[in-house]
Amino acid sequence: MAENVLMPKLGAQMEEGTIVSWLVQVGEAVEEGDPLVEVQTDKITMEIEAETEGTLLKTLYEADSIVPVQTPIAIIGEEGENIDDLEGSDSSSRETELKEIEKKEKKIDSVIEKETSPNQAEESKVRRTPAARKLAEDTQINLSEVQGSGPLGRIQKEDVQNYINEHSKKVTPLAKKIAEDQNINLETIQGTGDRGKIQKKDLFLPQSSQSQEGQRNEENKRVPFKGMRKVIADRISESASISPHVTLNSEIDMTSVVRLRKQLLPVIEEEAGIRISFNDILMKATAVGLKKNPGINIQLEGNEIIYHSKINLAMAVAVEDGLVVPVIKDVDQKGLAAITRETKILGKKARDGKLLHDDFAGSTFTVSNLGMYAVDGFTPIINSPNAAILGVGRIQKKPVVLEDDISIRSMMSLSLSFDHRIIDGAPAAQFLTDLKDLLENPYKLMV
Repeated sequence: MAENVLMPKLGAQMEEGTIVSWLVQVGEAVEEGDPLVEVQTDKITMEIEAETEGTLLKTLYEADSIVPVQTPIAIIGEEGENIDDLEGSDSSSRETELKEIEKKEKKIDSVIEKETSPNQAEESKVRRTPAARKLAEDTQINLSEVQGSGPLGRIQKEDVQNYINEHSKKVTPLAKKIAEDQNINLETIQGTGDRGKIQKKDLFLPQSSQSQEGQRNEENKRVPFKGMRKVIADRISESASISPHVTLNSEIDMTSVVRLRKQLLPVIEEEAGIRISFNDILMKATAVGLKKNPGINIQLEGNEIIYHSKINLAMAVAVEDGLVVPVIKDVDQKGLAAITRETKILGKKARDGKLLHDDFAGSTFTVSNLGMYAVDGFTPIINSPNAAILGVGRIQKKPVVLEDDISIRSMMSLSLSFDHRIIDGAPAAQFLTDLKDLLENPYKLMV
């Protein structure tokens, strides 16, 4: 019996996914567990496996389609099985109507192809589908000027739409009125607006200026605002609008951490075959600081404040076209070698697009480190549902006053953004103070 394949819900906050590619073609057999389709969420791109065996009878969406979760995206069943009932069960009335029109048009095309000879076609009037005729009438298009792509040159609706897109001048109402009043031929005007739309200013630009402006517009690269980029934008906007952000800044003397890392480099490299980074030490210090300040390791859920028993740190990782935040769990209970190993593994999986859903689950606090760039400090936006996020700037040597003497020290800026609905300024300042103390006296991390 045929069954729908649904867009999976890969996380509590996932509302839609993007189909990257189909890994099986229509008509091919699949077994339970076979990779079927590649889906991208706001965080990961992963292969979705078939949950039943059979034949892929139909795909309901093409690649790059954005589909709500729990929506049918394909149908698997026995070869040759009737799937009309499944196709229509989750379609809107508008989609059903369009499908019916397409079926009718295909039937008409089939009849014409079988019953009409080429000679008869050439002698008859323009052949067009009902939908093409109506669109042409509505837009006052002469069908004799349209090239048909159907059987025997029959004009389809999409042929008329393509003609409109190629030949119609887009113009603002104001520019159109001015052109009519002053007898300006719009066919000679090059529009500089969106997609070549003619604006008021275009009517009075010299032709050379219009040509240059048009060339600049043609050179602009346009990419769809969708997928990971769209979801990141939605999440950031939601966090900024719902959570009242307050940010505290502190400058940290990292001289002792620089010395500690230099001493640990050969030790951890020999033990684990990896190099410890400043970020690894920072993650450990953050976890210890959160353990001392449990009022920061919280989140708001409905009318309840949840105090997390675990310290799971999300670390922001830049990937192509976006940002992901994999999670290292129980950081306070792990040594620096284990933390270094996990950050390296998760970082590589993130850049290779191989993170799994479990790699994102359960974060209680986020660290966003831009120390590898020429960034002294920044104001991070909270990664919901966390209540706080730590922004990290670069380490650079500066002259610092120590006991009335000027000394060159390795300094770094930290910025703590927190949700002021559930975290007050004093507890946030205490956490930042404790974190500063831990980093300036890193031997306390061993206690």
